[in-house]
Amino acid sequence: MASRRLLSAMRIIVVLTLGCAISLKTAAQEAASVPAVLPKAAYVRPNRDNYLKLADETEAMLHRDVLDVWFPRSVDQENGGFHSTFARDWQPGRSEGKFSVFQGRMTWIAAEVAMRRPDLKQQYLPIAEHGVEFLSNVLWDKQDGGFFWGLDDKGQITSFYTDGKELYGESFGIYGAAAAYQATHDPKALKLAQQAFRWIDEHAHDATNGGYFEWLTRDGKVVQADADTATIQEIPLGGFPIGYKSMNTHIHLLESITQLYAVWKDDTVRQRLEELLSVVRDKICVAPGVMNLYFTSDWRPIPDHDSYGHDIETAYLMLEAEDVLGHGHDPRTERMAKMLVDHALAYGWDDNYGGFFQEGTTFGKPESKLKEWWVEMEGLNSLLLMHEKYGQQTNVYFEAFQRQWQFIQHYQTDAEFHGVYEMIGPDGLPVNPNKGRIWKAAYHDGRALLNVTDRLRRLAETSSGAKTE
Repeated sequence: MASRRLLSAMRIIVVLTLGCAISLKTAAQEAASVPAVLPKAAYVRPNRDNYLKLADETEAMLHRDVLDVWFPRSVDQENGGFHSTFARDWQPGRSEGKFSVFQGRMTWIAAEVAMRRPDLKQQYLPIAEHGVEFLSNVLWDKQDGGFFWGLDDKGQITSFYTDGKELYGESFGIYGAAAAYQATHDPKALKLAQQAFRWIDEHAHDATNGGYFEWLTRDGKVVQADADTATIQEIPLGGFPIGYKSMNTHIHLLESITQLYAVWKDDTVRQRLEELLSVVRDKICVAPGVMNLYFTSDWRPIPDHDSYGHDIETAYLMLEAEDVLGHGHDPRTERMAKMLVDHALAYGWDDNYGGFFQEGTTFGKPESKLKEWWVEMEGLNSLLLMHEKYGQQTNVYFEAFQRQWQFIQHYQTDAEFHGVYEMIGPDGLPVNPNKGRIWKAAYHDGRALLNVTDRLRRLAETSSGAKTE
C-alpha cells in the first residue's frame, strides 16, 4: 500500500510538466485519502423520489463547493471586480490581474443565482451590480470601445494581456452584463451589453462568410493571419491562433448572444444569433458528432484534436439558443446535439472511474486522460438534458449521469476544504490542488449545478420521459 501511494505521488510530480504545482506532501495526503477505484453505485430508477434525492444532492454541492467558497471572498472591494487566484485552502494567491473572461463569468453566475434562488437574491444582487460596475467603469475601453482582454489590478494596460481585444472576452462581457440586467433591471447594465454588441458587430462581424473575426487591435482593427508562414502567432493567454476562427470563441458567442436576446429582442441580435447557431451546427460540428477546432476565415477546417468537453457543452448551448429564439427545436439541431453527446460517450468516457476524458481523435482512443472540472460539470448537465429528451427510449443517459455524479462527488471535489479541483489525473488524484485562477471561475460548475437541480425537480414533477423497465 505504501509503495502504491509513493508511485501515485511520483506520477503527480511528473505531471508538473503541464505547468501545475503540487507538493509531494500534498500528493501523498491525497493518495492516502482517495480510494483507488470506487465500485459503481447501484443504478437508481428514474422516478419522483430518486429525482428529488439527486436534486437535493446537487443543490447541496452548489452551495458547499461553489457559492459558499467563492462568495464573498472573491469580491475585490479595493480595486473592483473579482479576485481569481486561490489555493486549495482558499487562501488568496498571487494575482494575475483582471481577466475579461473571469470578470464576465463571475458577474453572470452572481446574477443567475439572484434570479434562480429567491432566498439568495438579496445576497447576490449587490455582487452582480459590483461586477457590472467593474465591467463598465474599468474593463470597458473609454477611448476606443470594447472590453480589454485584461488589465492589472489597478486597471492599467500591461504586457501580460496587451491592449488587444479578443472576441472570447468581449463575449463574456456581454454575457455578464445581459444577465445582470435580467437580474437587477438596471438600465446601465443593458446599455453596456448593447454597447458591447454593437462594437463587436461593427468591428468584427464577417459579413461575407458569417461569424466573427477574433483578435483585434485596441482600436478595433482585425488582425489577419500571414498566409505565407507556418509560424502562427497565438493570442496571449488564450492560445488561439491569431487570424483564424475558432470553435471555442464561436460557441461562447452563441452563448452570450443567446443571453442578450433573452433581454433585448433586437432584429440584428436575432439575425446574429440565428447565424451563429447555423455556423456552430453546420460548419463547426460534423458527423459523427465532433467539432473542428480552428478554421480559415471562409470556414475551411484546420485539422486538430477533438475536445469531448466542448462537444457536450455545445449540445446544450445549441438547444438553449433555440429555446430563447422561441421557434422550437430544429430536427437538425436535435440530431447534432445528440450525436455530440453520443460520440463523447463512445470515445471519451472512462469506464474505470467514470467521467469524461479531456481530448482525443474522432475515431481513436483518448489522447489525454486528464479530467478537467468544466468538462465533468458540462457532462453532468448535458447527460441529464439528453435523459429528459430521450429517457423514454433509453436508460443510457441516466445511467451515465449517475456515474458522472458519482465521479464528481468522490474525485472532483475536496471533502476537506470544499470546492472543485481543476484537474484530476488518470489515477483519480488531483493534479493541481488550487481552486481558482483566471480561467477557473464559478461559472461552469455553478451553471451545471443550477441547471441539473432545476431539471431534476422538473422531472420529479412530471415523472415522465423515463424508461423504467
